[in-house]
Amino acid sequence: MTKLDEREGPRDECGVFGLYAPGHDVSRLAYFALYALQHRGQESAGIAAADVGGHIMTLRELGLVNQVFDEQKLRALGGDLAVGHVRYSTTGSNGWDNAQPVHRSDRRELALGHNGNLINAVELHSELRELGVSFRSTSDSEIIAALLASHGAERIEDAVSAVVPRLQGAFSTVLMTKDSLVAFRDPAGLRPLVLGRLEGHYCVASESCALDIIGAELVRDVNPGEMVWIDSAGLHSRQVVKGSREAFCVFEYIYFARPDSRMNGDVLQAARGRMGEILAREAPAPNADLVIPVPDSGAPAARGYARASGLPQDDGLIKNRYVGRTFIEPGQELRKHGLRLKFNPLPDVVAGKKLVVVDDSIVRGNTTRQIVQMLRDAGAREVHMRVSAPPIKHPCHYGIDMSTREEMIAHERTEEEIAAELGCDTLAYLSLEGVYEAVRGDRERHCDACFSGRYPLEGSDEANGKYALELPLVRA
Repeated sequence: MTKLDEREGPRDECGVFGLYAPGHDVSRLAYFALYALQHRGQESAGIAAADVGGHIMTLRELGLVNQVFDEQKLRALGGDLAVGHVRYSTTGSNGWDNAQPVHRSDRRELALGHNGNLINAVELHSELRELGVSFRSTSDSEIIAALLASHGAERIEDAVSAVVPRLQGAFSTVLMTKDSLVAFRDPAGLRPLVLGRLEGHYCVASESCALDIIGAELVRDVNPGEMVWIDSAGLHSRQVVKGSREAFCVFEYIYFARPDSRMNGDVLQAARGRMGEILAREAPAPNADLVIPVPDSGAPAARGYARASGLPQDDGLIKNRYVGRTFIEPGQELRKHGLRLKFNPLPDVVAGKKLVVVDDSIVRGNTTRQIVQMLRDAGAREVHMRVSAPPIKHPCHYGIDMSTREEMIAHERTEEEIAAELGCDTLAYLSLEGVYEAVRGDRERHCDACFSGRYPLEGSDEANGKYALELPLVRA
């Protein structure tokens, strides 16, 4: 069967959550936190839980959070502390073996969830295999788990302090042993990780929206290179490693994180609205009649564009919110209407209009091309695409599954050439300077490599491919 997935943007990465809260229903809280983080990964979900001092029980399966867990399974997990994970594969294939949390019992038992990508995964994998360490997956997350589970230090926090300096790349990581919860972040802070508090107990999550859903309050970000751990004595912190500079992923602001999450002290819905306002200033469409978003991701920027330009805004495309990813081939008869499974234009809104169509990103352009044609078929007089991000021209090596350069529509094309390829009347992107103005940040503390090609970590150009660990496992 061929997978039909109309959303052709960059793939969300992974979401992690951890909670140490004796006396609370930690597995149920983890379930709802993962529900809030579902946008970060839809291939698999898992929760590991344990009573303090007891054995760790892990349940993970392919599918969405509400497909993997039910009431019976949550009751079986129980426990005083838990770790949860939702996954989109960025290293290793989408198979059950690569679902997380990773559960290992080497020198110590632990369960681990990881968001990011190691750029030295093959090197570390080979080294561990030569030492006789076996692997059950082709995920770089199990490499981190194996290094920590087999380390000789008595305390897990000392093992983390020894292992983290050996890791290169992006790794916002949460793990549990039988009596403590540990979280740590790479020294560049590429992927997000926040600390929360729930009735005197502590939790960690990829985004603040996971804290909101369980009634926890946001305390602060876990700092780049910092480790926090929670045990019976409370919250502890240690700066494990210092990086040359921070490099938080600017695409989190634009696309990945939920609009109700708070990053850099700002709710992202507001930052995305400012992106639309700045885009209207940089790329006006003076003869346009109406602004419409590509739902749902283009909506905040479309509202901002309409506000700044004085143009009316409406919903010209309706999204079927009950359609997720489907693995059912539509068949020859329906293939030409494939995108209508997810989007349907409204002729009464768009017919005869000169439209400004706002989306947050374009990678390969396949979906955008079909949307433009659908709007023309619905009677749109003109279609002016406006994108609230710069053109994506380079792959990400830090935990986002993007196309190769050659597959990217902006690769070695001008805006005019891209517009011709998409079939729209005009096309304009938000400038990189406009992005930083909108997020109220500066370039020296962020990673914008997918736009600029300027990778913040040495060795990124030689980074491993998504399936780099598949071959060593086959040879074993």
